Amino acid sequence: MTASTPLLVTFALYLLAMLGIGVYAWRRTRDFDDYILGGRSLGGYVTALSAGASDMSGWLLMGLPGALYLGGVSEAWIALGLVLGAWANWRLVAGPLRVYTERSDDALTLPDYFTRRFAAPGRALRIVPALVILVFFAIYAASGMVAGARLFESVFGLPYAQALWWGAAATIAYTLLGGFLAVSWTDTVQATLMIFALLLTPLVVLVAVGGPQAGLALVAQVDPARLDPFRGGALGLVGIVSLLAWGLGYFGQPHILARFMAADSLAVIPQARRIGMTWMVLCLLGAMATGFLGIAWFAQHPGQVGPVEANPERVFLRLAELLFNPWLAGVLLSAILAAIMSTLSCQLLVAASALTEDFYRGLLRPRAGERELVWIGRAMVLAVALAAIVLARDPDSRVLGLVSYAWAGFGAAFGPVVLISLRWGRMTWQGALAGMLAGAATVVLWKQTGSALYEMVPGVLAAALAVVVVSLLTPPPPEPVRVRHLQVRACLRENRH
Repeated sequence: MTASTPLLVTFALYLLAMLGIGVYAWRRTRDFDDYILGGRSLGGYVTALSAGASDMSGWLLMGLPGALYLGGVSEAWIALGLVLGAWANWRLVAGPLRVYTERSDDALTLPDYFTRRFAAPGRALRIVPALVILVFFAIYAASGMVAGARLFESVFGLPYAQALWWGAAATIAYTLLGGFLAVSWTDTVQATLMIFALLLTPLVVLVAVGGPQAGLALVAQVDPARLDPFRGGALGLVGIVSLLAWGLGYFGQPHILARFMAADSLAVIPQARRIGMTWMVLCLLGAMATGFLGIAWFAQHPGQVGPVEANPERVFLRLAELLFNPWLAGVLLSAILAAIMSTLSCQLLVAASALTEDFYRGLLRPRAGERELVWIGRAMVLAVALAAIVLARDPDSRVLGLVSYAWAGFGAAFGPVVLISLRWGRMTWQGALAGMLAGAATVVLWKQTGSALYEMVPGVLAAALAVVVVSLLTPPPPEPVRVRHLQVRACLRENRH
């Protein structure tokens, strides 16, 4: 496709708006706390939409519609698992983590929280989680780079290699400028654009195929198995468990947990939960409907299906190009860019925060000044982005596959550790370290087996077991750590009532 003037104008206006927010946030960024956590100043609305937008990424408008287009309604188990996991994350982690990180000497990153939560000796609880963040975020950010390249490749007719650099540059610019505030504010705009696109597109496709009954009949003609949530029994228990297990990953995603840590106060969490969950459910339904109804539309128009047959993750792109006038298509395709930029910017910032706070200041320059740390943080954003670009160079990369691996890595390495550390006062720093290592190693090794069971499942089980067993086999945490845990739990109970 060659980009039309409306598409160029729409994309240009959108990118200029995001850069404008970045410049404004630059002026509001006074110190390192502002740059990586926004000074803990996010209200309920921004917290909710920023958490949602940073979560869903280009996967929401490319990977999920592509999965439904290829596999039919059996792929909806992923969405169910994600909704349950996100709700549990808001209920079990958001509030306690907000309180605990502030009371743990104002911890700014997950490695910082682990180190201060357990008063751990040495630097193991700072270095190991920081390394896990760098490894899996490089893979996760690469998925965003691939999605961005696919978008620029499709819209502007660029070769993949050029599209990769243009897509990356769009996100790097405002993340470098404004840090966490720019990322959070742009997330709010981007989340609004995403939900607009995901509610409008499936409605237009539904009308175009002749309504619900006609759409179902067309899908049945193409492949009746795509109407079966169990895919004729072929999906099986292992397949369903693997899809539902995506929800387990929420407890360990650093870019989502950072939004909880940055909330203005514990009081804004309930409002943010309601807004965030409503947004998420509507977006997931829209994404799934787009992919599923795409089967029917392309059955009616087989001559237009070529790019989608080559890569099902283009189904939303292709429908937007074919069914809407160029100005509105530009808005809808900007929603894909919004989804990509929102998550990628969060990932770059969290990885850069780990490099700056936990390696540079933690190991090399403990007395580094605030201005120096902000500039080092910006340099680290650029470094992580370049590493992700290198990983994304393969034009055959699939967004869903990259996201799946990184999501499992974080979910297993950090999820059980975070969840248990917020609830169990007897947990020790040795147990936390063992849980991280067991979870990350199990995901990496299980992936090599080629098993049909998603690596998240054994990874989470191994990490949880390691945390409990090692904590019980090692001396209890020191008295100040136990007292602080009781104080945090008391604060949470008081606010609950």
